[in-house]
Amino acid sequence: MLKLREILADHQALLIASPEYNGFITPLLKNTLDWLSRPYGDTPGLGLFAGKWAALVAASPGGLGGIRALPLGQQLLANLSLTVLPQPLSLPQAGSAFDDSGALHDEAAGQKLDALCQRLVDSLAATH
Repeated sequence: MLKLREILADHQALLIASPEYNGFITPLLKNTLDWLSRPYGDTPGLGLFAGKWAALVAASPGGLGGIRALPLGQQLLANLSLTVLPQPLSLPQAGSAFDDSGALHDEAAGQKLDALCQRLVDSLAATH
């Protein structure tokens, strides 16, 4: 957890990609974010998140692509003082969405992911 705190402290934005877990974000993601939001040393609670940007991607093996988890993830990130980009990405059929090299089969999905990442970079650049 200490290494993850260091990484978070060194970056101005987060791109979080998570599978949907029974309609929610995964318990591991929720627990990790909860622990990172705790005060530690000279860093106050939520101090690692303040002033940072976030984008969210959800995936599921079904046709909805994690869409039920996205609002909950956005709410959690906003509660942690992150500025969360609207229009997160939902990736359906995630189990078969990638080729052997890890690239998305669906070119449109790849373009949406690229666009989300570019919006995150542009939003961060506009504030610095």
